[in-house]
Amino acid sequence: MKSLVLEKKGEISLRDFPAIDKLESSLGPLDIRIKLHTVGVCGSDVHYYTHGRIGPFVVHEPMILGHEASGTVIETGSLVSSLQIGDRVCMEPGIPDANSRAAQIGMYNIDPNVRFWATPPIHGILRPTCVHPEAFTFKIPDNVSFAEAAMVEPLAVGVHAATKARIKPGDIALVMGAGPIGLVTALSAIASGCSRVFISDLADEKLEIARSMNSAISPINSRTTDLKTSILKETDGWGADIVFEATGSADAAETVFQALSPGGCVVLIGGQSDPISFDVGAAMVREARVESIFRYAHVFPRCIRMLSSGLINVRPLITKKYIFDDSVEAFNVAADARPENIKIQIEIPQ
Repeated sequence: MKSLVLEKKGEISLRDFPAIDKLESSLGPLDIRIKLHTVGVCGSDVHYYTHGRIGPFVVHEPMILGHEASGTVIETGSLVSSLQIGDRVCMEPGIPDANSRAAQIGMYNIDPNVRFWATPPIHGILRPTCVHPEAFTFKIPDNVSFAEAAMVEPLAVGVHAATKARIKPGDIALVMGAGPIGLVTALSAIASGCSRVFISDLADEKLEIARSMNSAISPINSRTTDLKTSILKETDGWGADIVFEATGSADAAETVFQALSPGGCVVLIGGQSDPISFDVGAAMVREARVESIFRYAHVFPRCIRMLSSGLINVRPLITKKYIFDDSVEAFNVAADARPENIKIQIEIPQ
């Protein structure tokens, strides 16, 4: 099966990958075989390409990349009841152990043994077909495109973060970082009830995209504007009810309480490769609540409904598309990290 393979740090190729053919030759009774249509290029895919690891997850041998995907059902297991051949679907990429304690308490995303696409040693889905459990495969409505459906995976991060924030109608939020995850978090915060969302970044190109997404979004360039001063001025000195940290920057994470209101909530989203520190005293005098997320759980159907209803529009985030044969070029462009390239997607021939 022709696949986009990370051979080792700094080297990717588009080639036949016989091992995956053998691995997915059989279909279990509750499995689905899917013809892939659209796959998004995630920052984690690019990080594995450029660094060969993310924290404890290290690429020791060739691995297929990709985990943000949509496609069409082409075969179903004998006990599958919710899907049929021809259904358009998107897939939640993590498969937990149903018997794990984490799964039993409803937090299957933190199962230490979860099998997550394109996280070593589990192969991803930048290839023509894949086999996936029915329980983590979701039908998409006719008015949701394959491109939008492939955005459900990153959108799920934002929706999970908004859920953890316990947003109340009329809340004001600050999202630190206008990358793909910061942008979907801003959209999720508005859809969840925020009346206004400030979003900060160092790149004007990203902030202009943020501005175009929703009139409730107010961009702030944190290189030229003091974030704390600006937020306090705009909130009559009170601060933001919620601060979402989506930069993954240790320097930014150290400042999360500066613009936070008394009794507010901080949600840590951006992954940190090294330990970080923050001002516990600043949290205590605000009696702040601090939440963290790891991927998402129980939100894919909710994301699909919001896309279908028009409550959330992810189309402005899709800034470049490549055909499958140009996948290596797509990753090299993504690795350049130009600020105008928010989400790159790859379309696989049908």
